[in-house]
Amino acid sequence: MSTGEVQEQDSPGAREQPSGPGHGWSAPRPLLWLLGLALLYTLYFARSLLMPMVVALLLALLLSPLVSVFKRFHVPRTISALILLTAIGGPVVLLGSELAEPARKWIQLLPELSARLNEELESFSQALQSEEREEVEKAQVDPEREPKWYDFFDFFGDEEQEEVEAARPDKAQGDSALSVRLMQGGLELLISVLGAAPVVIAQFTVCVILVLFLLIFGPNLYDTFIQVVPSVKDKRKATQLVGRVQRELSRYILTVSLINAALGMTTAAVLWLMGVDDALLWGAVVGLLNFAPYIGPVIGVCLLSLAGIVQYGLVPGALLPALLYFAINMVEAQFVTPTVLGQRMQLNPLVLMVWLILWGWLWGAVGVLLAVPLLVCIKLAAEQLNVLDPWVRLIGAKA
Repeated sequence: MSTGEVQEQDSPGAREQPSGPGHGWSAPRPLLWLLGLALLYTLYFARSLLMPMVVALLLALLLSPLVSVFKRFHVPRTISALILLTAIGGPVVLLGSELAEPARKWIQLLPELSARLNEELESFSQALQSEEREEVEKAQVDPEREPKWYDFFDFFGDEEQEEVEAARPDKAQGDSALSVRLMQGGLELLISVLGAAPVVIAQFTVCVILVLFLLIFGPNLYDTFIQVVPSVKDKRKATQLVGRVQRELSRYILTVSLINAALGMTTAAVLWLMGVDDALLWGAVVGLLNFAPYIGPVIGVCLLSLAGIVQYGLVPGALLPALLYFAINMVEAQFVTPTVLGQRMQLNPLVLMVWLILWGWLWGAVGVLLAVPLLVCIKLAAEQLNVLDPWVRLIGAKA
């Protein structure tokens, strides 16, 4: 009896023990947070190494199905990879050579643009002060008339108004300091761009080499990995699953790239018909910026506004290139992309904006451009693997 009672008394405790402290999923959560912070730390401080690797991986995912098509015609993977890289890299190199001179011209114009902006601000300030002096003179002739600017400071009272007038900085000194600061900012930007050129060239070279090796040796390496890992029970199913993920990702990247290229060419054609200088450069820039939703079009509008002001001056018509680009972008964002990609590729705007800010902080402009393809890759891979279902629903939640 005593043994049975002891067993009956111990069995509830044994059943309740797993739900107590130190069991279940509560223990690994601090470890998961530490791993997440370590991942962010690695992504931030190793960005020079990881950026070309991520770009190479995305390009390999895009081109791998085409290599498989060549393989059906008994073309070796090495030759097909070289053909694809040449077919894609050739036009890119030609386009880059055509755009190098206009881009260099605009970079060299930055100090001059800063000085011109200072002149425009100075002339605008002089016009306001001239109007203010005219109002003061009219008020002296007609004592009952008060100058227009007096109404703004009227609530300060007489003493406060005198203090505000006395606190105004000297105009010539302020304009000189502003001009010097703008010129220094333009020169610093020019030096930083030229100094980053060797790093960019090195990263581009590494990216091309990695794409070539991934296309040639990547599939065999993955097949070997599936065979040697004992935890993968169904080898055939794992291979098919990764193949489906790869096809979906390749289809998405290719579709978005074609849409953005069409947007850039349309914008370049419209700007060329308007007579805007360097229309091809601006078309390539807005097409590239369109990989970053919301943020990219805003930057594109600002750049085209600046280009219009530089070419036409401070007139209302100078904003026409930016307005036309905005209209083209709205048609693409509201009609073309949703129709082509469908609701399955829908991303929640709030999640997307937070994701863009995160990758912009981690990797700068390159991170902003890569953020959306990476988010879609994670979403599609999780859907095909049937993992992270709550996060997948959150990413694709309707606005």
